[in-house]
Amino acid sequence: MTKAVEFLFDFGSPTSYLAYKQLPKIASRHGARIVWTPILLGGVFKATGNASPAQVPAKARYMNQDLARFAKRYNVALNFNTHFPVNTLALMRGAAAYQGSDQFDIYVNAIFDAMWAHPRNLNDPGEVAQVLRDIGVKLEDFLARIERDDVKAKLKANTEGAVARGVFGAPTFFVNGEMFFGQDRLDFVEEALLP
Repeated sequence: MTKAVEFLFDFGSPTSYLAYKQLPKIASRHGARIVWTPILLGGVFKATGNASPAQVPAKARYMNQDLARFAKRYNVALNFNTHFPVNTLALMRGAAAYQGSDQFDIYVNAIFDAMWAHPRNLNDPGEVAQVLRDIGVKLEDFLARIERDDVKAKLKANTEGAVARGVFGAPTFFVNGEMFFGQDRLDFVEEALLP
């Protein structure tokens, strides 16, 4: 049986971005596959009574410092998006819509980078359209996909299923049914993938 690590993520989470940049290396080292699970973090927060660390000034200041430390450790570009918070509903529907297609990896990489490496105003449909054009995704295709009932239902089911499993934020990982929260727990994720 192939080992697997499930990755529950939202593009609006800078810690999801940092995890995204590290998880493929970890999975590769252990011959594990990644099960990508896009969720809507706002829906998780609402269902669990949780809130973004950005809403607590002291916590936000500390978290920004901590994020910079991890970005340096990982040698990853991380730049605070001045347009934050970004409503990620359409973006996360896009992840659900392209999942399983050849465009999924390209889409996820482009959106994470546009959010946290080379920040763009992803609240602006014109900016989103440009990001999509840059990766060869037609805006009409994207807009049609994110309005499909099955795509909306998939993202909703992913989010509700996450909450039912005890998820309260992103990123969250599951290995062999065990939950790990936060990109700063990737060492435990890797340990769980050991034989």
